[in-house]
Amino acid sequence: MERIVGVFKRINIGLIVVAAILLTCAPLAFVGSAFAQDGDHAAEAGETHGEAKVVMEHESAAKISCWAFVAAALATGLGSIAAGYAVSNVGTAAMGAVAEKPELMGKSLIYVALAEGIAIYGLLIAIIVLAKV
Repeated sequence: MERIVGVFKRINIGLIVVAAILLTCAPLAFVGSAFAQDGDHAAEAGETHGEAKVVMEHESAAKISCWAFVAAALATGLGSIAAGYAVSNVGTAAMGAVAEKPELMGKSLIYVALAEGIAIYGLLIAIIVLAKV
């Protein structure tokens, strides 16, 4: 019975991760379509060959910036999910140790803070990626 419960817990964690990835990437569909509409309006205006080349370069830059937004969203989202998972496991073990030996409180807080640092690293990577766009 415990084995079945463990399988369901893993499935639920997987579903949560997939849902978080989809929710962070969903707004990018709107961003990409907005840039595509800008290119369509320029094509309808009847520009010359040189202007069409500028529009194509604008569209490729828009695609690159969309992927930068995806990378930033994934770095932040997955880093936060990983930090939450790490803090839940480390915090449970640390508080269990504190219940047995109260003098371990300071050391246990250090471990929980180290696990929380994963989210900060993900946020820093997202800021670096977005600064390049």
